Amino acid sequence: MPKKKKTGASVGHIEGPAPKTAKSHHTGPACLSSDDPAGLFQSLIHPMGQEEFFRDVWEKRPLHLQRSDPANSSYYQSLFQLSDMKALCAQGLEYGTDLNVCRCVEGKKKVLNKVGRVNHNVLSKDFHQKKATIQFHQPQRFKDELWRIQEKLECFFGTLVGSNVYMTPQESQGLPPHYDDVEVFILQLEGEKRWRLYSPTVPLAREYGLEPEHRIGTPTHDIILKAGDLLYFPRGTIHQAETPAGVDHSTHLTLSTYQNMSWGNLLLDVFPSMLFDMMQSDISLRQGMPRRHLLGSGGDLDTGKRMADILRGLGDRLESGAVAPNSTEMRRDFVTSRLPPYTQNEEDIAPSGNIPALKDSVRLRFRDHIVITVEPNQERTDEATELVVFVLHSLRNQREVHMIGRSDPEEADEVSQGLRFPVSHLKALRQLQEVEQLTVAELELPSDEAKVNVALALWTESLLEVCETTI
Repeated sequence: MPKKKKTGASVGHIEGPAPKTAKSHHTGPACLSSDDPAGLFQSLIHPMGQEEFFRDVWEKRPLHLQRSDPANSSYYQSLFQLSDMKALCAQGLEYGTDLNVCRCVEGKKKVLNKVGRVNHNVLSKDFHQKKATIQFHQPQRFKDELWRIQEKLECFFGTLVGSNVYMTPQESQGLPPHYDDVEVFILQLEGEKRWRLYSPTVPLAREYGLEPEHRIGTPTHDIILKAGDLLYFPRGTIHQAETPAGVDHSTHLTLSTYQNMSWGNLLLDVFPSMLFDMMQSDISLRQGMPRRHLLGSGGDLDTGKRMADILRGLGDRLESGAVAPNSTEMRRDFVTSRLPPYTQNEEDIAPSGNIPALKDSVRLRFRDHIVITVEPNQERTDEATELVVFVLHSLRNQREVHMIGRSDPEEADEVSQGLRFPVSHLKALRQLQEVEQLTVAELELPSDEAKVNVALALWTESLLEVCETTI
């Protein structure tokens, strides 16, 4: 690891000579203070630029950013501290749901959870006397600044961003060597922690996994994270971490993203509906399979060849644009599970300004929180399939259940419905997505009444605002 510079930040890599400091358009400390999603992510990886990060680092190798600016260390510490747990326990935290208490003993995870509500005195005793790690789940549910950060990162990545805080006493380790199914950003908030990283046995893993010590070999990286530092590593990277001797305790925040966001996941999502749609127009897909196929009576080679021909035809249609991939379930799951827009005032997401009229210039609000999908109308199961347009949004999502989930499935279904329009309204809705603003009269719909009704529906849902009113 290169020597830590006296000021600014350095980009640390274990292998090879110390690299030069990455160029950056930001001049101050890497505090995550920007309200712009791209700007906030840039401050997260400062001084490395986004282009270099996604070209050379993302999904490829770990990255250690050393920060020596006291302002940055102070800001990181403000995100979460061990001392915050006393007030949080008073809010009625539950073992298992809100936090785990654990320790790595002889290479295995030992869970020390009690049952029910968390008592701070008992928690403190486990921490100090049993040298247990406190793993606090999804602190953005309680900390406004983490809500702000993660909401912006969800806009930047276009997928869920979760978090955990780990508090570990000195000379202790919470978890055995393992790998995760998420991209990981570690922010060291308090104290120091030693991280050992190992080459993946399952590169870009799609599931969490444990690895015994005898299988992981020697570390590729051996890093001491200090307050204000950041460590990134791709999913599948085997890792273990411990608080060194002489350090009272370590507190770090893990930001995680890109779970189930691979090309394979996309194919699993789009193929069923795409094939269903193709069957409507392609008679070859409606022809029957060979007799006794389900009994396994021969024909496997011919079946494989026939399926390969179908897939090649599908590939040709995709490449030509004759069919389009529609990741409906992935989009719906994201928008209905993510954080709502960050605000300290509920009125900020109420309908804003004048009711839109035909001559008014309008624009979408909360663009990064809106998803438009085309789906079968589930209410008409006894009739021919009818497509409808859904405008889904996360304005009414509950921060308190982010990444935890609702206990009532019916409540989740109700929230996920969004606004529904005839498929003939799709072009007008896409118009609103693609332009900064336009008049209601410019919407590509057959009548003035339909134009005003669409605008009014979106305005009522707080998704549209009037830029200027024409008298």
